[in-house]
Amino acid sequence: MILAPTLNTKSVRNFEEATENILRFMSKLIDINTLFVAKNDKQINEIKKAVNKDAVLVEAGSTLPFHETFCKLSVERGKEILFIEDITENDLTRHLDVTANLGGGSFIAIPIYYEDGENYGTICGLDTKRFDFTEQHLELFQTMASLLTYVLELDKANKEIKELSVPIVPLTKGVAILPIIGHINEYRAEIIIQSTLESSTNLELEYMIIDLSGVSRINNSVSEYLLNIVKLLKLIGVTPILTGFRPDLAIKTLEIHVDFKGIMITNNLESALLEIGFTLNRNE
Repeated sequence: MILAPTLNTKSVRNFEEATENILRFMSKLIDINTLFVAKNDKQINEIKKAVNKDAVLVEAGSTLPFHETFCKLSVERGKEILFIEDITENDLTRHLDVTANLGGGSFIAIPIYYEDGENYGTICGLDTKRFDFTEQHLELFQTMASLLTYVLELDKANKEIKELSVPIVPLTKGVAILPIIGHINEYRAEIIIQSTLESSTNLELEYMIIDLSGVSRINNSVSEYLLNIVKLLKLIGVTPILTGFRPDLAIKTLEIHVDFKGIMITNNLESALLEIGFTLNRNE
């Protein structure tokens, strides 16, 4: 019995990981030497991911001026798939330097779009020998281009969610607050750490007040994540201040023997600001 290859459906973290899985899946279905996804801004064409079987025709990370690439021809074609059986004979490609470098072969491509119609780049197939494209091959490229559009939008939405999940709020020059709300798992902790370090550097912070009043629960893992955030902030010269420990969280912290020695802890935001020399003036 012959088993058809299946697309790897394991969880992927971003568009680039999904792209690599899709290209490897396609490589099992179509006997073409090279498959790749390129991103362009109408100026530069950058190869984001590439899969080569024998000869290395395209490498991830390589760039070319957009107007010198086959990808430009595909983008100009629009949503219609472009396939060229012989790049040395076709009027669109025979004059290009990339054709001379390859010496011959076939090319297939279709653009990848965002949902709003903006072009991201292209998904392409390339070989130095003539390749006979079938209807199934054309359908495969069209399907995968549609799938990559869907993944692009998911990746975009995920990035927006990340930004919302780490709402770092500048309070005054050199001081910001990070309210942590809900449950902290390993994935979210990585997001918080990355965003906190980037914001601390970009905002030139001296103090980062971490408000824990919205944390749903605390355990050894959560405590470890918090300690990591605190240690990394100290390493880049930012003084962390923990505030907002609810009574239940305080009790749980004692039960699991969390060591917050040497870390500034206050009961609320006002106390934290007082500790670093700020006062709140209330209108009578």
